[in-house]
Amino acid sequence: MAQKKILFIYYQNLKPGGVAKVLTNLTSELAKQGYNIEILFLMAPHQDFYSIDPTIKKHYIDSFSNKYSKFATHLKKKYISIPKVYNIHAYFYDLGSYQVLKEWIKENHHNYDTIVSCWYKLSVMLSLDKVISKKTIAWEHSSFRVGGIVYDKLLRKKYKNLKHIVCINKPSVKYYEHFNTTFFIPNIIDNIYEDVKFIESNEKENIISFVGRLDKTKNAIDVVKIFNDTKTSSDWKLQIIGDGPEKNNIAAYIKENKLDESVFLLGIKSPEEISELLKKSKIFAFTSLSEAFGLVLLEAMFCSNALIAYDCEFGPSDIINENNGFLIPVHDKPSFVSKLQLLTQNEEHLNALMKSSYEESHKWKKEKIIQQWKEIL
Repeated sequence: MAQKKILFIYYQNLKPGGVAKVLTNLTSELAKQGYNIEILFLMAPHQDFYSIDPTIKKHYIDSFSNKYSKFATHLKKKYISIPKVYNIHAYFYDLGSYQVLKEWIKENHHNYDTIVSCWYKLSVMLSLDKVISKKTIAWEHSSFRVGGIVYDKLLRKKYKNLKHIVCINKPSVKYYEHFNTTFFIPNIIDNIYEDVKFIESNEKENIISFVGRLDKTKNAIDVVKIFNDTKTSSDWKLQIIGDGPEKNNIAAYIKENKLDESVFLLGIKSPEEISELLKKSKIFAFTSLSEAFGLVLLEAMFCSNALIAYDCEFGPSDIINENNGFLIPVHDKPSFVSKLQLLTQNEEHLNALMKSSYEESHKWKKEKIIQQWKEIL
């Protein structure tokens, strides 16, 4: 096979994040299959949080060094109390990123057969150039509703100039196919989950897991409230993996409701540590208010967890069915409590759902997903 030279573009691989995670997974797999992969990060050189195949060449351009980006940082720090200042900050930072990216890509794009942009703002930037856009694939990782008037109403129409669009949930495919040829390709799972065998209930503990950034969108506080309202035996525990701005609020709720012995904030963990924690748990509870996919739901399935999640836009409904768990209307805590109570009180039902959830995970193995990428590359 003739080597295809592919450039992936994203902001950073500095901290936990869904895009960085699937970017490193996919590029490493493609590199093993003979593709010549390079990655451009819009940040100064930094240590990788998620491991990247050593054959992959990495480039760095510091978007924060641009004058507009510096002004954006100044605005955010000095006027943090002003409503909407973050939106103003974002537009100035995007302008700075565009200038830095445009300069680098103009000089280097001829080195690549295909360019894959991993964020909608970067895809818009690349779509503005008639030559570069024709070799660019937009890999959409966020809801198509994000971006506000400037991106959603004005700039996304430029997606018609791109080579293709790849979406990670089915509703997004319906939205983007009005602009260009669009493919549904789910996110690829970590290698550490691919060969995990089914874990029997007696090898696990009575643990409910949540994994995600502790912010208002991921809504981890609802998991704690639901757990508090669920009538479970005292040996059931809730482990929350992740960190973020809502951590103190969640910790305060745990203390006020005397949940210190049953709810544990474990902080940021490595992918390997997360897999080991999920192998110990029986139920994965997810109360996110918005998702583009929900890769962590797959990880929980591979680790023999039954799933309960809010039916938020967009990912969970593509993943959860009667074979692996329950979809709950968003904010419907009583229904969530009811299903959680059912599983924690009915051991036979829980064991059966854990088994079928694991079996369902095989539909999401990497081989099929890699093949879909190879076909469009």
